[in-house]
Amino acid sequence: MPRARHGLRFGRHRVGLPDSRLLRILLGVGLVIGGLLAFLPVLGLWMLPLGILVLSIDLAPVRRGRRRFDVWWGRSHMRVRVDRWLVKLRRLFSRK
Repeated sequence: MPRARHGLRFGRHRVGLPDSRLLRILLGVGLVIGGLLAFLPVLGLWMLPLGILVLSIDLAPVRRGRRRFDVWWGRSHMRVRVDRWLVKLRRLFSRK
């Protein structure tokens, strides 16, 4: 049976992560700390969400929070898309 490789997928792109759970947790914590130190050169705010994604692979509380955020984000953006669609329909059918 082949071992499952850990990694993150972004569309068609895949970023591999270490097989060791401890190394993944240390990497995630390091990225979060680097994201909190965004005022320093090279480090940036981009590290914070990436660290949360890496931590969500192994830590259930982080994974639950990420999933809740994903659901909230999807629902709020779906609402915006539906509202835009309804506005377009109203404009289309209100013309005489």
